Amino acid sequence: MKGRKLLMIPGPIEFEPEVLRAMSAVTTSHVAPSFINSFGNALDLMQKVWLAPNGQPFVVAGSGTLAMDMAVANLVETGDNVLVVSTGYFGKRYQDILERYQTNVTFLDAPVGEIPSLESIENALKSKAYKLVTMTHVDTSTGVLVRPKEIAALAKKYNALSILDGVCSVAGEEIKQEEWGIDVVLTASQKAVGVPPGLALLVASSKAMQTWEHRKTLVPNYYADWKNWLPIMKAYQGRKPSYFGTPPVNLIMALETSLKIIHEEGIAIRVQKHQQLANAFREAITALGLNILPSKKEDAANTLTAIYYPSGVEAGEFLKQLSKLDVIVAGGLLPELKTKYFRVGHMGAVTSIDIISTLSAIEFALVKCGFTFESGIGLSTFQKILNKEIE
Repeated sequence: MKGRKLLMIPGPIEFEPEVLRAMSAVTTSHVAPSFINSFGNALDLMQKVWLAPNGQPFVVAGSGTLAMDMAVANLVETGDNVLVVSTGYFGKRYQDILERYQTNVTFLDAPVGEIPSLESIENALKSKAYKLVTMTHVDTSTGVLVRPKEIAALAKKYNALSILDGVCSVAGEEIKQEEWGIDVVLTASQKAVGVPPGLALLVASSKAMQTWEHRKTLVPNYYADWKNWLPIMKAYQGRKPSYFGTPPVNLIMALETSLKIIHEEGIAIRVQKHQQLANAFREAITALGLNILPSKKEDAANTLTAIYYPSGVEAGEFLKQLSKLDVIVAGGLLPELKTKYFRVGHMGAVTSIDIISTLSAIEFALVKCGFTFESGIGLSTFQKILNKEIE
């Protein structure tokens, strides 16, 4: 027995062996030539993976929430109007962050499982001048996928900056930051980027950097201030040492390793693989008689799936039965539906074998919980759909 569980939550995820080896390497100095080159390569690769060749990458020790915080801390000032387009828990988190900076937040959401319409977004933007618009590409609490290209175009039309919370989407969903005119795309290391937790990652456009440079007041967050981090990023990209805070050396070496794997595979191919696996998995879940949380299939993310428990199946018992087969999924996150659904992550280094194992465990748990269905229908549907997808 391998003595470990299969981690199928929406982050942290299963990691490539090469990434884990980088994590376990002997830690070097943060000004050693080898590390300077590794950090510089990681920053260069971010521009390629984000498809933002002229963007300014930032890598800072912290979580995805720090990346969210850093993006707005540098761009907003007291009294600015901000529009938050929300599809779940993390849209509300962005509202909470923005209110700390004494901005005027307009919170635009939709019923659970749905997306605010482009018409409603444009109507909000027409109503007053906004400094920026935030959107959650994939809300980890709901598995709902928004279309950032269209929202960024509306923000640009009304002279607002756009921020894409890509914590659960970067390197797993299609993002063309520069082509689509998105001003900041942020994420965290432990999601589809494929690195253990601990790095806040973002790329800012030239327009975003100019907005920061021309702000009238100091950034009211010392750790997040680009004034402290920009010289560091520029130095390492220029293959020179620099210091503000000690970087997490092994995490950054692991980041370089993972970004190399993603770039060599090709970001378009990687996104396509996520789409193929996700589509086959959703069809398998539907075949079992279960419903997903997004109201429309086309609004469902390709990095995770939120699934309602069927009638009569209790959350605690279902998750316990799954754990017996060494498969770990996530429970619900939305407070109002916490015990009504569960979430399966399928991003990064995930394989069809991982998903087959997960589906087998789900079928086992459903049987143990007294839910009836055609035995093996989920597994056979997944393989049938996947075979069609990759023909």
